[in-house]
Amino acid sequence: MDLRKLKTLIDLVSDSNVSELEITEAEGKVRIVKGGGAVVHGYSQPVYQHMQAAPQPMPAAAPAVAPAAPAAAVEEVSAGHTVKSPMVGTFYRASSPGAKAFVEVGDSIKEGDTICIIEAMKILNEIEADKTGTVSKILCENGQAVEYGQPLFIIE
Repeated sequence: MDLRKLKTLIDLVSDSNVSELEITEAEGKVRIVKGGGAVVHGYSQPVYQHMQAAPQPMPAAAPAVAPAAPAAAVEEVSAGHTVKSPMVGTFYRASSPGAKAFVEVGDSIKEGDTICIIEAMKILNEIEADKTGTVSKILCENGQAVEYGQPLFIIE
């Protein structure tokens, strides 16, 4: 059984009300138990385990940290017009590592000027200013991962 098929089966069990699934094929036997783990038995196949208990504490810890960042961003948003990320990706202030940044704090920009790049799925997307004004704050660090709707710049 190939890894893609095994991964699909694990995902189906974890997303459904099924607590246990067992499949026997010519290559071997697969038994997936929700909450315990998935073990693949076969004559020459390795044993795969899907640990369901480990990922569960992570989301519980993440929300405790996540609200702190948006709270800080909310205070900064009220100072002027906020340019928000149109996508999830990696924020870059310049077109290449050694190049000059597109904009700096205090720069005057026009609507349509490129102000940063967000890399998503190996594609570099130029982000343009949606308002004419002066850059008063840059809210992201170069190389930082950004979320959809996350504030990037404040323009006054």
